Amino acid sequence: MAEITPFRIAVPDTDLDDLADRLRRTRWPEPECVDDWSQGIPLAYTRELADYWRDEYDWRATEAELNGFDQFVTELDGLPIHFLHVRSGRTDAFPLLITHGWPGSVLEFHKVIGPLTDAGYDVVCPSLPGYGFSGKPSATGWGVERIASAWNELMTRLGYERYGAQGGDWGGAVTTQIGRHRGGCVAIHLNMPTAGPPRNLADPTPEEAAALQRRDEHRRWGTGYSGQQSTRPQTLGYGLADSPVGQMAWIVEKFWAWTDSNGHPENVLTRDEMLGNVMLYWLTNSAASSARLYWESFGSFRDGAPVTLPTGIAAFPKEIVPPRRTWCEPHYNITRWTDMPRGGHFAAFEQPELFVDDVVAFFDEFR
Repeated sequence: MAEITPFRIAVPDTDLDDLADRLRRTRWPEPECVDDWSQGIPLAYTRELADYWRDEYDWRATEAELNGFDQFVTELDGLPIHFLHVRSGRTDAFPLLITHGWPGSVLEFHKVIGPLTDAGYDVVCPSLPGYGFSGKPSATGWGVERIASAWNELMTRLGYERYGAQGGDWGGAVTTQIGRHRGGCVAIHLNMPTAGPPRNLADPTPEEAAALQRRDEHRRWGTGYSGQQSTRPQTLGYGLADSPVGQMAWIVEKFWAWTDSNGHPENVLTRDEMLGNVMLYWLTNSAASSARLYWESFGSFRDGAPVTLPTGIAAFPKEIVPPRRTWCEPHYNITRWTDMPRGGHFAAFEQPELFVDDVVAFFDEFR
């Protein structure tokens, strides 16, 4: 069995000093020409958030919170992978693998790990390759399929013969692939299934029409990030690796666009939560390496055989493209579907109680 090594985050003070210095020396662009976010994250708010980051945000508090979870590193398919592994302590505990996406991190799950372990789940939460404290691939090939295989090996290495898997965003794509491969996985739960509308949707329902409208709006205004990351992640990385404000703006704009926040991300996420997530990209210099997952798998991760494992889907109304059951049924064996009353793309981050309740209700059947 490959070695599993305990891990603890300990960022050097010099890295934090360098960050503060860079924030002080930011060269700012002129303000946007509109009075909303339609040209991107507004200058006034960006400066306000950067000032808070420099003068008030406490990374050591975020670091301590993450270090409150048991963390480890192990080598999977030649790459060191960082993961949280928090056991419930119950003899009948059920193992649950949870995977984040972009621009998320393991910090997305900081409000749900405790309730899940209290409910009798051993939670395993890895950082994707090239993200956070996981290793950065030095060669091509680390796409969704390879990650899914590595995650199954991780669960086997931890001694779990059977487990459940959950994910959204890239985590949803990885979890879907785990469901196709099965391995020791017995059921999957998604808050972003990899299924869109059929090509010949002639007479959409009102709910489908609303989802199609959101899809079309996203295609028109919201796909610039994915176009860049899926085609030229290296070029993008130079700017984001050198500018903390650039990295912050690149991520926080998505917290505005993809949350159910009534126009402002701080209505659902605190500044410390958003900046803590940004820090997991900045401190590990992961702008380019995280974007390469788009280069590897964007446009192809929806391909593949239907998932025959039991599947639960939590449909949050402000998802990038809200999923509809009729669109997902050809691709998944849906045994639980929940239309959530509120929430967006970052389900566990935004609506932890709704997330936990649905995950527990689904996986309790597979203990």
